[in-house]
Amino acid sequence: MFNKMTLDDIDVRGKKVLMRVDFNVPLDDQMQISDDSRIVAALPSIRKVLDGGGRLILCSHFGRPKGEPKQEFSLLPVAHRLGELLDRPVSLAPDTIGPEVMLKTELLKDGDLILLENTRFHKGEEKNDPDFAQALARLADIYVNDAFGTAHRAHASTEGVARYLQPAVAGYLMAKELDYLGNAVANPKRPFYAVLGGAKISGKIDVIRNLLDKVDGILLGGAMTFTFDAFEGMLVGGSLVEEERKEMAGELLEAFKSSKANVYLPSDYLVADKFSADAATKVVKRGEVPEGWSGLDIGPETAKQYAELLEGAGTVVWNGPMGVFEMAPFSNGTRAVADALARATKSGAVTVIGGGDSAAAIKQFGLLEDVSHVSTGGGASLEFLEGKELPGLAILTDRPA
Repeated sequence: MFNKMTLDDIDVRGKKVLMRVDFNVPLDDQMQISDDSRIVAALPSIRKVLDGGGRLILCSHFGRPKGEPKQEFSLLPVAHRLGELLDRPVSLAPDTIGPEVMLKTELLKDGDLILLENTRFHKGEEKNDPDFAQALARLADIYVNDAFGTAHRAHASTEGVARYLQPAVAGYLMAKELDYLGNAVANPKRPFYAVLGGAKISGKIDVIRNLLDKVDGILLGGAMTFTFDAFEGMLVGGSLVEEERKEMAGELLEAFKSSKANVYLPSDYLVADKFSADAATKVVKRGEVPEGWSGLDIGPETAKQYAELLEGAGTVVWNGPMGVFEMAPFSNGTRAVADALARATKSGAVTVIGGGDSAAAIKQFGLLEDVSHVSTGGGASLEFLEGKELPGLAILTDRPA
């Protein structure tokens, strides 16, 4: 399935290695890193290069500085945290490219590393400008992409640089992501279920279409299910409905009828009289949401049905919560799915969490270690499940046949 060269295919000793990582981590009000999991995820690749005698040059974007240097988007907090994790100082370059950066990279010795400043301090990054990409390429001998979370973007540091710097290989995190996602879709242990949720049907249409003929069942939840209900003329109260997507929902409902996959829509909902943790709530059947009330979670009957199906699964891919899990009264549906996946994993199933809100939910429930794989890339994993080519992956060097 995965036919790209990886870190294990190259000798880095004495070579300058430009590694694209995803250090776009959240900061708290004190400008301290509140979640370092993306940095931790990159450590195996970083250590591989350092231990192998490579001269490591790390690069990443951070936030949205819109092509201009801004102190609040500096990678300095990341350099500090990475230094703590590696138990060695990590120097932050004053820029991403330029004569001073070139000099600092030339002075690197075997086993040294430096972190370049935010790639998005340059307009050429998001524009995938060839001049900026070539300037990055001149810094190194080898390119490694270990930033799966940005692999769906054709930016200078994720795609452009690999046009000028070969070999361009996948890091361990990139390879792990693609092994799990790729094998789940192409070579699943059956029965194979996809659990798809979230607020809007528009964000999941292509995933549903791509997976319909690959899975044994699709379990739908979240507010997006109300667009299906609205198309069928059911009562949805004040629930979120994408009016402009109702016809598309109807087309999908028709496709479900001829598909080999069983598609499940919620049979009941937990509804609330306002969007608040202290709202009045009640359980109603599908299509019976009263005026003035909104569906904010799947109901207990649906949660039980979904959990029973998932516990018997061989492979599960999950992308999107079943309700507003961030508020305790509306977290039960998402929690039921998460718990079922943990039990399925214990029984031998392969369970892949597709990043974004699903990853946040698994973390909130303390189940990160109880599933097979939690993706670091929400958008990238979604586009992969849609069957789209990821530019940051496609450009990497093919492994010889």
